[in-house]
Amino acid sequence: MPEKLVPRRVGVMGGAFDPPHLAHSALAAVACSQLQLDELRVIPTGQAWHKPQALSAARHRLAMAQLAFADVPQARVDARETRRAGPSYSIDTLNELRAESPGSQLFLIIGADQAHALTSWKAWQEILQCATICVADRADSIRAGAQFDAEVANPARFLHLAMPAMAISATEIRARISANLSVHALVCEPVARYIAAHHLYQTV
Repeated sequence: MPEKLVPRRVGVMGGAFDPPHLAHSALAAVACSQLQLDELRVIPTGQAWHKPQALSAARHRLAMAQLAFADVPQARVDARETRRAGPSYSIDTLNELRAESPGSQLFLIIGADQAHALTSWKAWQEILQCATICVADRADSIRAGAQFDAEVANPARFLHLAMPAMAISATEIRARISANLSVHALVCEPVARYIAAHHLYQTV
């Protein structure tokens, strides 16, 4: 009897990564371990439909992502959304990945805030059919383990990832750099060097 093929398990982790920080790389490592991923696609967004502020140039965010996730063996930085004209939508990326790797299981990795807003995403119900939604629950969050509107009706399509408490945000990092404060405890050393070398997030 032929051996049954086990589907490849592919994680999808999108974001602005402006800049990528230690909480991002910690989430990537947790996702790979807890979901037993064969591959993790790290996908910097192109033109984010839900973000009012302009993002840093794609080339910088892609380069920083390569540095930030270099220690996660399964991680592969995927530039597709930065090459896409117009707003970038998760459903388009998931459909492309399904077409490229038929039979693979897709796991969309998002934070709790994104999970709460999931029903406002384009074609969110189709997203649930494309991928299992994996929500990063921070250990310090009172919402850890709480269900979301989309999850209540579709519990089988959601998983929860246990994350360490890491109160880091890209907004805070940009503000600290603008104020000439150190960010070495918030981003990995190669990213800190890249930011300094390219004078990113400086207001003068």
